[in-house]
Amino acid sequence: MTATMRNHRYPFDLSVVLPVYNEEDNIRLVHEELKSVLDALPLRYEIIYVDDGSRDSSRQQIIALAEAEPEIVRAVLLRRNFGQTAAIQAGIDHANGAIIALMDADLQNDPHDIPLMLEQMEKEGYDLVSGWRKNRQDRALSRRLPSKVANRIISLVTGVSLHDYGCTLKTYRREVLDHVRLYGEMHRFIPVLANAAGANIVERVVNHRPRLHGKSKYGLWRTIKVVLDLMTVTFLTKYNTRPMYIFGGVGFMLSVLAMISLGVMAVSGIFYGDLRWNSPWPVLTALFGVLAIQSVLLGLMMEMLMRTYYESQGKGPYAIQRVINGHRHVPVAASAPHDTAERP
Repeated sequence: MTATMRNHRYPFDLSVVLPVYNEEDNIRLVHEELKSVLDALPLRYEIIYVDDGSRDSSRQQIIALAEAEPEIVRAVLLRRNFGQTAAIQAGIDHANGAIIALMDADLQNDPHDIPLMLEQMEKEGYDLVSGWRKNRQDRALSRRLPSKVANRIISLVTGVSLHDYGCTLKTYRREVLDHVRLYGEMHRFIPVLANAAGANIVERVVNHRPRLHGKSKYGLWRTIKVVLDLMTVTFLTKYNTRPMYIFGGVGFMLSVLAMISLGVMAVSGIFYGDLRWNSPWPVLTALFGVLAIQSVLLGLMMEMLMRTYYESQGKGPYAIQRVINGHRHVPVAASAPHDTAERP
């Protein structure tokens, strides 16, 4: 990697964000190793530790690092344990680098992979390099198997094929994260959100090391939460500007079921002289009909909400990568009618 990655639009070329929760035995070790790797790079960098409400001495160690090296270390201290995704979002919000790298503070991610990922971004023009723990050093039943299932489901549903969504070690160009807000367990879905905005993504095999100190903070329940968040991300990336497609589609299918139920009653009345009022068919017809109307109305409400969301924040349903020799059109009505002063 060369100094050509320097970006003078930002105070730092690289921000490394590490969410921390009860990692008192790892903080000093990961900092020393990370700092030695970053010092060898021709880049201006900062390290941001986000304490996610640790109950051990992690917070005190982070504060000590920030006070000892204020020029490169920043400590973000959350009031309580909000979860990994919230900690990552807090780190991103306080980062000042043109490129943001995320990694865990448990020593399982290898800092020596960061220069290789940055080099791939520089040479091949990627916006996001996602780590792949191909030889993962975790328990098979409680960690690797649920992760494998979740990765397969996410790739199938979103159409973004990655082997390891759960790997925290990733590098991003700043503009990829500028308009991303993370909730729930959505940090793993950043590649999906970035892909929806047209980001150029690649996956890279990274070194994954066994945990030496402490224990994992996540179990099987996390996989269930990921599946629930997947529903939200799918809606946000595929239907956020066209909610009527999904709600109207459901309404259409329900109306078809209502027509089928009504058809069964009609056929029964014509050929057997019995409309089957005492059967479940009248109830099903009414139920499907009412649900169909409600789905369509909900779709219309969502359409209005989405328009309010975009227009109130000045957002558009698109993302521009670059404009060459372009000039933004200003409507005549937006100009002051008596303002004749020259503008640069």
